[in-house]
Amino acid sequence: MEEEIKRIPNRLEFFPVMMFAIVMGLSGLSLVLLKAHAVLNLSAILGNVVSFLAVIVFVVILGTYALKIIKYTQMVKDELAHPVRINFFAAISISFILISMIVKNINENVAFVLFIMGALLHLFFTFYTLRFWITQNVEILHSNPAWFIPIVGNLIVPIGGVGFVDNAILLFYFSVGIFFWIIMLSIILNRIIFHHQFAQKFMPTLFILIAPPSIGLLSYFKLTGSLDMFAHILFNLGLFFTLLLIFMYQSFLHIKFFISWWAFTFPLATIALASILMFEQTNGAFYAYLSYFFILFLTIVVIIVAYNTLKHIIKKEICIME
Repeated sequence: MEEEIKRIPNRLEFFPVMMFAIVMGLSGLSLVLLKAHAVLNLSAILGNVVSFLAVIVFVVILGTYALKIIKYTQMVKDELAHPVRINFFAAISISFILISMIVKNINENVAFVLFIMGALLHLFFTFYTLRFWITQNVEILHSNPAWFIPIVGNLIVPIGGVGFVDNAILLFYFSVGIFFWIIMLSIILNRIIFHHQFAQKFMPTLFILIAPPSIGLLSYFKLTGSLDMFAHILFNLGLFFTLLLIFMYQSFLHIKFFISWWAFTFPLATIALASILMFEQTNGAFYAYLSYFFILFLTIVVIIVAYNTLKHIIKKEICIME
């Protein structure tokens, strides 16, 4: 009997690094609601509540994954050597940066520490992932929009880093992010158009296509303070990919729940933030309508995904062997 009990796998062993996508989704909604309060005069209560929730979830998930690293080191090494899961490790460093942005108005010293940890960790994951792609036998079928996370995620660093470090450092991150977005977009579109369709589990990652141009706009404006032609191009590309995916809504209606559903959330937060920025700088009614629409859309999507996540956690259908 004892031997049988020992064979039962601990759910901590299968706690996926993809869980940090939850932090990204909640943090994204939090930043949208806080920005909407500042620009659109929405109530601050919702933003503060979601901010508190995002910080709590970040601490819980970070602590749980740290425990997994200690107790199941080999499982973490296996994830780092997996051609798909490796890309989600950068969600850890991005989570540090997003939480830094949330707590900046509360405690700037804590925000600074979180930002530095996130920026350095993200640089490590950028080099680590690129080395993996170059030296391992990665196939085109392994690729999906999650590849944007470790490389193009560099565009998030300037958004959280202005005022913390020299702009020359932030421009380095911005340059890397923009360059690899252009390169990798062609690779991912090739994969999507000319090869087999994604497995259901990875269909939500298509929404990640929205994030690079939208984050690129936010990052570019943070660095330059300019809403020039390049900034407008970035916004319109983010809007185009968002409308394209809404047009494809039937492809997402009957997908079985996976933790990858959280890939719907953060990209929608980026286009909502980009729309609010455009309204703030232009006072255009078109951007105001877009802002309200995306805020509502994002909130509904986060509620649906969070509800399903809690439901499957209660049913113990998450953190199991695949």
